[in-house]
Amino acid sequence: MKSIADLGDLRGKRVLVRSDLNVPLEGATITDDGRIRASVPTIKALSEAGARVVVCAHLGRPKGTPEDKYSLAPVATRLGELLGREVTFASDTVGESARSAVGAAQDGDVVLLENLRFNAGETAKSADERAEFAGQLAELADAFVSDGFGVVHREQASVFDVARLLPSAVGGLVETEVGVLRRLTTDPERPYAVVLGGAKVSDKLAVIDNLIQTADRLLIGGGMVFTFLKAQGHEVGRSLLESDQVDTVKGYLEQAQERGVEIVLPVDVVAATEFSADADHEVVGIDAIPADRMGLDIGPESSALFAEKLADCRTVFWNGPMGAFEMAPYAAGTAAIAQALVDITSDGALTVVGGGDSAAAVRQLGFTDDQFGHISTGGGASLEYLEGKDLPGITVLDES
Repeated sequence: MKSIADLGDLRGKRVLVRSDLNVPLEGATITDDGRIRASVPTIKALSEAGARVVVCAHLGRPKGTPEDKYSLAPVATRLGELLGREVTFASDTVGESARSAVGAAQDGDVVLLENLRFNAGETAKSADERAEFAGQLAELADAFVSDGFGVVHREQASVFDVARLLPSAVGGLVETEVGVLRRLTTDPERPYAVVLGGAKVSDKLAVIDNLIQTADRLLIGGGMVFTFLKAQGHEVGRSLLESDQVDTVKGYLEQAQERGVEIVLPVDVVAATEFSADADHEVVGIDAIPADRMGLDIGPESSALFAEKLADCRTVFWNGPMGAFEMAPYAAGTAAIAQALVDITSDGALTVVGGGDSAAAVRQLGFTDDQFGHISTGGGASLEYLEGKDLPGITVLDES
């Protein structure tokens, strides 16, 4: 992959930067600006090099037409605050406002285009439709920098097609992300543990299948764990269960045993009568989950067990919370994993928090990014990389 340095002198050049600014909003309030912060270094470096920086990104899942609740306007304000300079916001993506804002930009200026997904061509299944929209984006620039790691696993116009139309390079954020993931997949320092959580085991099947070949330990929590417990013969009450995956999970348990890979499951859970912070809840052993309750977090004995299993690890990848961390009664398991990773990070271990809900959780629970080896900006992209898949937004840069 070419780096920004390979693009030569960028002073006076219009550089289109695909960033990942898909942040959570409550109204117009950004509740976690981690992805914006992660995007700042590349944008700032280009601006200081005299480029006319044209940032494009998406927010949420609009259906190809503008929706006020998905506007990037609040992001433009926050980006300007973090850059310490005004960011011009274009009220469309490739229309009159965008052309006017880019045309008026001076060396070092930063322009943010409105939500890419307000245009159907961004995510169109038709290659021709994507190419047409990519062509309109390319008209706004002289070069392209891919810096949105959270979308590099998508074959979308602003990620894939535009890279074929302009001199292209990888941004610092994507370069860092890929470098960290290569350390996880190419001769990782051992013991190497992977912690997986989140709601559904079906979302993690491919990565489990691949990691059984490479990891020393798999620690399983979150809603997905109940399919594992069911595969072991436990009753799980009203807990989240994917019955159609029980046989698949049994196969993974057998395969792990044959390969000498340790799969660590909870020994207790926090079981509640309803999915609510106010519901009656209690800690029970995994062999005693009441029929009328659902597990919403790993229990204290499990938290201690998981921390013990991580204590001697030199490499850890974590994707997915251990429970419904958004509600205080069910946040302790996720906090325990985060603290265990902080502890071994201080001893020099490589700890990678795999984006998405995991990144949101550690911040919500009061941890800071610098307490971990790396917090990824792309949960889905990280998982697909660990599954061994090619990431279109990366492979296209290898071709350019």
